[in-house]
Amino acid sequence: MSLMADNSPKIALVDDDRNILVSVTMALEAEGFTVKSYTNGEEALKGILASPPDLAVLDIKMPRMNGLELLTKLRETSNMPVIFLTSVDDEVDEVIGLRMGADDYITKPFSQRLLIERINALLRRRAAMAAENGKAGGGKKIDAGDLQLDEARFLCVWKGEPVNLTVTEYLLVKALAEKPGHVKTREQLMNYAYGETIHVDDRTVDSHIKRVRQKFRAVDGDFDRIETLYGVGYKYKEG
Repeated sequence: MSLMADNSPKIALVDDDRNILVSVTMALEAEGFTVKSYTNGEEALKGILASPPDLAVLDIKMPRMNGLELLTKLRETSNMPVIFLTSVDDEVDEVIGLRMGADDYITKPFSQRLLIERINALLRRRAAMAAENGKAGGGKKIDAGDLQLDEARFLCVWKGEPVNLTVTEYLLVKALAEKPGHVKTREQLMNYAYGETIHVDDRTVDSHIKRVRQKFRAVDGDFDRIETLYGVGYKYKEG
């Protein structure tokens, strides 16, 4: 484990490949992160719950609890940003992972610099929201009829019921709800959620939106406010 200062961002790294654990840990620590590594999902779940990190990087295929199972357990109590590591032939797992609540994924073999950029992007988004919440009057609030967003509490409410969203999901809903009726392209949505320096493909956007719809429909089976404009993007329908 790193000996960095206590205020350095804390990363949980979970992979059964010890070579990846060692090399990625060294790269992250060189960037100023504090890293705790785990070789299987069961060990990681205990460690993460006992000492929650700022972000988790999870391999999908692991013994004793795979990454998808681990994510399911973590999402019961936490909205911490999660990045999946997947093999090049695990396209189905990538999509499933995003729909289950992962914020991002990177395909193996991967560039350590790319991973660091994705981690920094997610942490910047969280820090920006926290800074906004710290201003006088708290964070920005959006009231769009049945939908309320409150950044001071990182809260999404639909018809009086809370909808538990990840950071990425929250930002996508916010981007759409800020201007009801206005179409947002996939590129615009992901620039809003990830920043313009991070490239994310269309499938990632669609998977996040599908997960968001599922969460709203778990609260209200008739939810239909997020409309797809095929070949263009998405919009939040005016009430």
